[in-house]
Amino acid sequence: MILLTGFEPFGGESINPSWLAVQRAAELLRAEGQRVVPVELPCVFGESAKLLDEAIGEYRPKVVLSAGLAGGRSRLSLERVAINCDDARIPDNKGQRPIDQEVVPGGPAAYFSTLPIKAALRNLQIEGLGAEVSQTAGTYVCNHVFYALMHSLATKDGIRGGFVHVPYASEQLPSGNASPSMPVEAMAGGLAVVVRTTIQTRVDAKLPAGAVH
Repeated sequence: MILLTGFEPFGGESINPSWLAVQRAAELLRAEGQRVVPVELPCVFGESAKLLDEAIGEYRPKVVLSAGLAGGRSRLSLERVAINCDDARIPDNKGQRPIDQEVVPGGPAAYFSTLPIKAALRNLQIEGLGAEVSQTAGTYVCNHVFYALMHSLATKDGIRGGFVHVPYASEQLPSGNASPSMPVEAMAGGLAVVVRTTIQTRVDAKLPAGAVH
């Protein structure tokens, strides 16, 4: 079983491309014979992590891939590390705005993704999709979910998980807006590539994908 998650709209947007891409990626993977469940998470601290943990308990997946929007980025961002910090620049969808709080009180400072992100990066590039390994998932609800996911999986054997940020959808930007974007179909194809790579890859590739700053 594969569990895919995306987010509801936030910040005044009418759509969240992460959820649209997750739904379409689920369709693509099901057409290949995979068992996939897509779940929409609320853009709310606490509630999002709780719903994700409940979904893991209910569906008992072998792969969990969560996605979220990173407006302003131009490529699919394969997140390397989640940090134990909530520091919200804007309120979440219930008006919460935690500052310098731990995602899990007393938890480790950080967790690394257990997805083969380097191999996935290579395969995404082979498919002609813009992609990168990202060293930060921010400190908003996306990182909150990513950290909560990895904290949950740390006590569960055999489940691999991680997080991918997607750009704005080309379909959601008004005419004349020059912000970086990507069609939802391309995002969905990219998420499917990450899942396929995870299923097929036990040991990640050794490829340079770090950052100088």
